[in-house]
Amino acid sequence: MTRYIRYHSLYAAIAAHAERNAWDITACRRAVRRSEVLLAALQHHTETDPAWLAHGVDRVRRFCTEELELARAADEEQLSQSYSPRRWGFWDQYGGPATVLGTVDARKGVLRPGRHPCPPAVKELFAPLLSLAERDVVSVADLETAGQAALGVPCPAEREWLTDVLTATRGGGTHAQGDWEASDRTRRATLRILGRAIDLHGHEGDGYQETLRSAVAFGGEATTDPVLAAIPETAGWRGVLLRHYSVGAWRRLWAALVAGVGSKDGEADRSAEELRDWLAQQAPDANVRRVLDDLPPLNNAGGQLLPVERQLLTQGADAPMTNVLLLMVGALRSREGHLPDDVRAVFLGRQRRWAEFLDPTWVDGLIDDYADRPVCDLAARLVDDMLAQSRRVALAKLRTDPATGGLKIFSRLHLRNERYFKTGDEGDSDIGTRIPQLGSLAAQLRLFAVRDNCHTVTAEGRRILETNP
Repeated sequence: MTRYIRYHSLYAAIAAHAERNAWDITACRRAVRRSEVLLAALQHHTETDPAWLAHGVDRVRRFCTEELELARAADEEQLSQSYSPRRWGFWDQYGGPATVLGTVDARKGVLRPGRHPCPPAVKELFAPLLSLAERDVVSVADLETAGQAALGVPCPAEREWLTDVLTATRGGGTHAQGDWEASDRTRRATLRILGRAIDLHGHEGDGYQETLRSAVAFGGEATTDPVLAAIPETAGWRGVLLRHYSVGAWRRLWAALVAGVGSKDGEADRSAEELRDWLAQQAPDANVRRVLDDLPPLNNAGGQLLPVERQLLTQGADAPMTNVLLLMVGALRSREGHLPDDVRAVFLGRQRRWAEFLDPTWVDGLIDDYADRPVCDLAARLVDDMLAQSRRVALAKLRTDPATGGLKIFSRLHLRNERYFKTGDEGDSDIGTRIPQLGSLAAQLRLFAVRDNCHTVTAEGRRILETNP
């Protein structure tokens, strides 16, 4: 959702306007919602690049006829009928990144300029749009006066400012470490790692995240490439990207389990035994030790990590046993000596003191316990552990419902009379690493480019990010 630099500029301009006019939380929220509607309406009414899809444009269209019914589109009382059902619109997604970037400071909902405030030229970019945001109805002719703020319309001042912020540089690309906070330096390091990964593997035609994996997670470039090896954060990203496979495997397993359970009023409710059988019956007819022996090698002769996880996923991420095998690979990678200490610390979690439920060392303990038992027994145990963890998480989130005075359980899977039913399905998509979004922002700032479906680093990107050896 946080894929456009123009929205980051918009919120920074609103924050500056809010400070100048001493706006409270209500005025800030009103400006955010109306400005987001105006951005979407600009795309609907003006000739803009179809590659740019403003957030909420589909819901705004019905308010655009002879004129834009701005007040109705941004109505806070009838959220479900407005352009966004969220009270703060798309700021809900951009707010966290914006405050980390330092472009906006949100103080109890009141927006104010951050440590990298909106420059005058960018404020001027949004001045006509913010003026229109005070109206309830906007004519098409008046809307066009704010066209300079539409997505895809270049603004050199915006690009220069956000390039400095994103890459932690000043004055055309100079990085002085003492001028920036730790989060800024980490972001710069990540961009440098991604840029170098693109230099090394961008020609392979993969997305930003897989390109990063090719350079950092597997093989030896993380320690042998002069640029990557000199960036301390490279080891951390290797740990994150490897652990990401285990996290994704759990999510897909859990989503598949819940998908096979019926609703409260249906006939497909399930007992714990039936759920155990669901996974156990898909297990191979072998013991755990044999399955481990049949896995592809995790390292080559030189000790470099091989992409076993990728190889397994080519068999189909939707197959439950593929995800069980991914968990087993993660368990093997968690063992002492397999990963360097700095990588392993991130892979397991820096604040970790002992094995946690469902983490790779937990699975490794199960592998030891079940080594000489059938894989179906291990599969049944994994189901029991998922159900138990679901219960623990639900109880941890238990809250009093102010509307009824009763207890509210935030869970989609519920137990009644020893049988499970669901109130909705679980998502099976991977947890975001933010690498695709970071790459997209860098591309909008012309640090990266796409040519013939392959990623490249521009000459300006190489200079600013210092990706040349």
